[in-house]
Amino acid sequence: MPDFWEKHADCEEQLKSWFGETEKSEWKNLNELKKDYPSASILRENRIVYNIKGNKYRLIVKFNFDYQICWIRFMGTHAEYDKINANTI
Repeated sequence: MPDFWEKHADCEEQLKSWFGETEKSEWKNLNELKKDYPSASILRENRIVYNIKGNKYRLIVKFNFDYQICWIRFMGTHAEYDKINANTI
């Protein structure tokens, strides 16, 4: 992530905040996650899309709630997001 916010400094604080909150979380399922992030979009296979910096950027992650693991699958501008398949990346 640091490489990304070096290029897009306007989202550094939001990404750091998301990372800190996610690292401390103990969500057991998507419903618990949605309580903290109601605007997050749920995709298939426990993929979540977060709007960063007023929807200027998109962050896609995949969760394994049983093992409390989160993988970042994509981080980019909204325009870059429009060029990918969020369900398969």
